[in-house]
Amino acid sequence: MRLVNHERNAMDLRTNPVHLGLGSRAKPVEGFAWDPEVLQAYSAAVAADGAEGRMVMIFDGDGLGDHWESHPAGDELVVCLSGSVTVTRDVDGVPDRVLLRPGEATINPAGVWHVVDMEGPTSILAITATLGTDHRPRTDTRPTERVGTPGPEEAP
Repeated sequence: MRLVNHERNAMDLRTNPVHLGLGSRAKPVEGFAWDPEVLQAYSAAVAADGAEGRMVMIFDGDGLGDHWESHPAGDELVVCLSGSVTVTRDVDGVPDRVLLRPGEATINPAGVWHVVDMEGPTSILAITATLGTDHRPRTDTRPTERVGTPGPEEAP
């Protein structure tokens, strides 16, 4: 894993995230993988950016998320690119759900536990604080009732 100073070619954000750091710098991350050693190397390489560092990445999926996560160092922006996705936040023990369709986004506040459920083949773009992300296994099933603010197409 290494940060690249200048990339002039097209990048696939599904396999090579971009790190946004101090000084308005954007650096592609070559050799990225969801592997503990690579994640540790990435964290070390961007540590100087502290709470201001962000990772930009596209995720493709279909189905329920298998874990909850929390980003104590900063907010996370989740944008639905295709398909639909439900983001569920645990707000003081109460589920708060937001349904996103293509072009819609939501912000997961710093420190709030959340899970992402993709409804059929879906792509999302996430801009995530890189410092100190926490994970916990998902042990619940998806509740049937929906809580939270309806999206524009669901409003009365």
